[in-house]
Amino acid sequence: MENNVEIIQINISGEDKPGMTSSLTAILARYDAFILDIGQANIHSSLTLGMLIKTTSDKSGFIMKDLLFKASELGVMIRFTPISVEQYNEWVKRQGKNRYIVTLLGRKVTAQHIAMATQAVYEQGLNIDSIVRLTGRVPLLEDERAPKSCIELSVRGTLYDRNILQQKFMELSTLGLDVSLQKDDIYRRSRRLICFDMDSTLIETEVIDELAERAGVGDQVKAITERAMRGEIDFCESFTERVALLKGLDVSVMEDIAHNLPITEGVERMMTILKRVGYKTAILSGGFTYFGNHLKQKYGFDYVYANELEIEDGKLTGRYVGEIVDGRRKAELLRLLCQFENINIAQSVAVGDGANDLPMLNLAGLGIAFHAKPKVKATAGQSISTIGLDGILYFLGLKDSSIEELHL
Repeated sequence: MENNVEIIQINISGEDKPGMTSSLTAILARYDAFILDIGQANIHSSLTLGMLIKTTSDKSGFIMKDLLFKASELGVMIRFTPISVEQYNEWVKRQGKNRYIVTLLGRKVTAQHIAMATQAVYEQGLNIDSIVRLTGRVPLLEDERAPKSCIELSVRGTLYDRNILQQKFMELSTLGLDVSLQKDDIYRRSRRLICFDMDSTLIETEVIDELAERAGVGDQVKAITERAMRGEIDFCESFTERVALLKGLDVSVMEDIAHNLPITEGVERMMTILKRVGYKTAILSGGFTYFGNHLKQKYGFDYVYANELEIEDGKLTGRYVGEIVDGRRKAELLRLLCQFENINIAQSVAVGDGANDLPMLNLAGLGIAFHAKPKVKATAGQSISTIGLDGILYFLGLKDSSIEELHL
């Protein structure tokens, strides 16, 4: 590099005005300065603009003088910082390596939340490059919509211990904040398939418990269900026991339950957006095909894999048909769907709440424990416990401004 080359960092701040960036870069163009990097942020009509330029010593003085005059004319502050060649080369080496996205999500994201999350990031050797708000501006007066707030941090550095950082983030969930940590790579920006558990995920109930109540064996089945979801007993064994208790139930009961399923908050909004941006969606459930197909028809899921109840003479026999969809089978189906859709497993997302969801949560590129049991939450990479299923949209990096356009 020539001896007379100079690298200068330029920082401008003040009231945002139309044409500001154009007028400032026009000065750089006049002196043939080369822009090595540029970034701009706006918040409530206040501008922060940063540029890193390469010029020569015979031109740098003229550039800074003209920029100072222009800044004075525009009523903004400007600061110049010389950067050595060694500093610049070291900065270039760090770019694009060890980058992560940290997403803060909740009904409200408070100053305490941000302070604790960013302290945890700092303690694990990461530095914040940028902060972006994904949700719309917070109204001063409460409106009728269920509130939600999301902030996305772009961070980089050598992560000391991911497990410790995840644990710190998990502790924040007790304070009403969900935090996602994702590697910022090409797969994170190109998710293509999302697989959902059904019971207690897409719907706010366990259908087998609803059926059992109608069959008069509610307490027996519910006890078995809870033990299975906590991972205390084998899912297949518990499933067989519970289905057997439904023997003799009229199939008309299934239709009544299906039309009155309590749908989880955010499902309709989430599915509308996912379909419009081209995601493939699947239900992988240890529940029953009848109810999965009802949700497929209502919301447009692409695939449904669940358990088939045997029916004879309009009544349940207490048996099932085919292979049980347990945790192992869910993971297997996720892998097969990725092959069928011709995508990398890293481009998949899995969402569930129970112990039998862990195999697919751990296999997917992004596994999300949704309002999950403590054991599942502690094991899964990410979790959402503060808002509805449409919180997934923010973990995918979508902003309210673009979401609302698609939702029209």
